[in-house]
Amino acid sequence: MASLTIETKLNAVSWLMIEASFYQQKVVKIPYILKARQAYSMMTDMVLFQAEGNNPIGVLLVEATKSWTDFMTSDYGEKCIEILSQALQMMKDNVDVKINEDQYRKLYNMTDLFHSTMDIDLILENVLKNIRDNFPEFNVELILSNDQDRHTTIDIKLFDYLSERPTTIEAFVSGDLTTELASDLNCRLLNAPIKGRQAIYGILQVSAPTTYLFSTTEKDFVRMLAQASGNALENAKLYHQSHRLVSDLQLINETSHRLNMRIDIHEMLLFLQKQLLKSFQPMEVCFAFKKDDTFEVTGASTSLFSSEEGQTYIKHVEQHFTQTNDPLFIADFSRLTSKQIDYRSIMAIPILMEEKINGFSIVLHKEPYFFSFDSFKLMQSLIHHSSLAIANSILRTQLQEMVDLDHLTKLYARSYLDHFVEKSLEYDQSGMFLLIDIDNFKRINDTYGHQVGDKILMQIAVQLRETIGSRGICARWGGEEMSVYVPNISEKEALELAAAIVEVIPSATDPQVTISAGLITWSDQDRPAFQSVFLHADTALYEAKNSGKNRFCIHGDSFQTNQ
Repeated sequence: MASLTIETKLNAVSWLMIEASFYQQKVVKIPYILKARQAYSMMTDMVLFQAEGNNPIGVLLVEATKSWTDFMTSDYGEKCIEILSQALQMMKDNVDVKINEDQYRKLYNMTDLFHSTMDIDLILENVLKNIRDNFPEFNVELILSNDQDRHTTIDIKLFDYLSERPTTIEAFVSGDLTTELASDLNCRLLNAPIKGRQAIYGILQVSAPTTYLFSTTEKDFVRMLAQASGNALENAKLYHQSHRLVSDLQLINETSHRLNMRIDIHEMLLFLQKQLLKSFQPMEVCFAFKKDDTFEVTGASTSLFSSEEGQTYIKHVEQHFTQTNDPLFIADFSRLTSKQIDYRSIMAIPILMEEKINGFSIVLHKEPYFFSFDSFKLMQSLIHHSSLAIANSILRTQLQEMVDLDHLTKLYARSYLDHFVEKSLEYDQSGMFLLIDIDNFKRINDTYGHQVGDKILMQIAVQLRETIGSRGICARWGGEEMSVYVPNISEKEALELAAAIVEVIPSATDPQVTISAGLITWSDQDRPAFQSVFLHADTALYEAKNSGKNRFCIHGDSFQTNQ
């Protein structure tokens, strides 16, 4: 039975065809339906071997001779058939017991091993070994679903709905064993679902020659082995899941704790990048935030996203998030684009602020199906918990800007300037402070209106920022007065800079205005007191106003030092 092939089946006789011939007797003439077959044309009689109370074992076809007929019609004929039937039944029972004993011993050993280990590799190795021991000449393959542990060293195939055969998909979906004569592959396939109590985790597939027929016993063995391995895989998976959940909760807790320590947004994103790299092992990480109608990539992103290649992924994610707030999980991006791409696994999670997308995070890997669905859920949770901290940081930054910046000119406010100058006097080697006043500003407001006056203030502010750049800071002192502070600058440079500012303002404003300014410089050898800086600059400004305007004066009196 274990070596039954299609050739023998083609020449076989259905029991239903001949069952009626043996009504109340076990030796009968061969019926016409068999006589008509060339293979049996010479046969005359047939004998049924069936022990009492059991199913038929087989039928013997003979070409009767006189001796045969004499023996079968004697008292010994019926007794002989009865003894042979009992002997054959005993042999069959012994063979069945031996086969079942071997198979169940293997199943028992497998089950015993499965219950003593949580090692997924060991479970899969033993499944393959047992199947190959039973079918040494056949090809055996494990086809596992994509959410299995990706670190396994066993040679497995990932289940793919788009490329699997219909019978394999049927076994995976229904949980029932299926067979198929795969003529295109020149083999006969047996698909046994690897099934646990909660889910189906894959398919155990045996490939035999096209002429081979799997017996009921073989199918039962493969089915039970697949089911035992499914339960073991499920237990191991749940065990690893519980450990991973603890690890995931620790990760989320650590990240939330760190991100709520009032660190700035850049430091926050760098820390989050480190957590993503550690937890998911992506090759590339991106953080992008919305500015006006576009998303800008932050400095916490890897270099790929500053290149043209990186824009392919960013644009796809952008387009997705214009239509929905749902996270994006792509197992193989090459199937969605005609472009030649290197990175095929993508996860993208939105960063929400007041239920609206304020940005997103992307992780990429070159291998398809690299990220598991569990990783996808963890990244969602991680970004979701981080979104609140990021939103708070952005709001804190915006609030701080409202405090630190003048609303109209976008120059720094007086309070920020005071703090900056105080720190500079403590740590820098030198500095300059220029206090500026717009000449005849009241006349501008009276003549053109306050709206034009505000426009002039903004024009001067823009020019001051362009002139000073990153060397120092520009601030609105109050009303029509502005100021410039530059640390670590020589007196000669300070004079040149002050002169350049006074000279450029008329050409930078419309209608044209001039400015008067008071300058104070200091060095490490002559470090002034904090309050005296503003006092002396104000005195120098007063001198510039009284000496004709459209100029700057430097305070010439000796400074009061910190000593």
